[in-house]
Amino acid sequence: MHIQSSCDLLYALKKLNYLEAARDFLWWPNSGTFEVIVGAILTQQTRWEKVEESLVNLKQENILSLVELSNRDLYQITRCIKPSGFYNTKAHRLQALCKNIIKDFGSFDNFQKNVSREWLLAQKGIGMESADSILCYGCKRDIFVVDSYTKRLLDAFGYTFDDYTQLQEWMQNGIKENLKKVKELYCEDLDPSAIYARFHGKIVEYAKEHIRGKTVDIKPLLELI
Repeated sequence: MHIQSSCDLLYALKKLNYLEAARDFLWWPNSGTFEVIVGAILTQQTRWEKVEESLVNLKQENILSLVELSNRDLYQITRCIKPSGFYNTKAHRLQALCKNIIKDFGSFDNFQKNVSREWLLAQKGIGMESADSILCYGCKRDIFVVDSYTKRLLDAFGYTFDDYTQLQEWMQNGIKENLKKVKELYCEDLDPSAIYARFHGKIVEYAKEHIRGKTVDIKPLLELI
């Protein structure tokens, strides 16, 4: 059985009581803060639990800020983020990104308001998923984050897409075309940015719990669609 739009998927996930994690209203921990930028870089090719270890280390050394990450010796940064893996590469990319933010925007607040997706994609080590994570969770923009869980879940429903952009547009269009219904589902007037953020979180939580090999078991969702 096919879902008609991403709105159907959101409806089923919400009926299954996702989001389960209560770490942040928008799902990503400390959303709307500089920490999202750091997390988006560190989480590449590793588990979030390892990222959390690295963030704790950075906080303990008073390095978790735009200015400090720009100025500290790379060895100090590398030592703190070692749990995240690929720490030498990530330390270089993180520091370069912070220096460019200061050069082009002056502050994180100004970055939040004015950064573009194109600017982010021009930075070393930032691909579409990382850029959209920063925009969605760090800057609260109306952008849905596509990841491997999203693709696997849609594959299980028989939907295939040519690329990241096509899948992202399909996910966003289903919400935009049914925005009134979605807001009624939440019983509150959420901004599209918050809907996209929480929707992505629901998908990640569901997929992690229902992965069977390389596929995602969609039987619990089918019962609600």
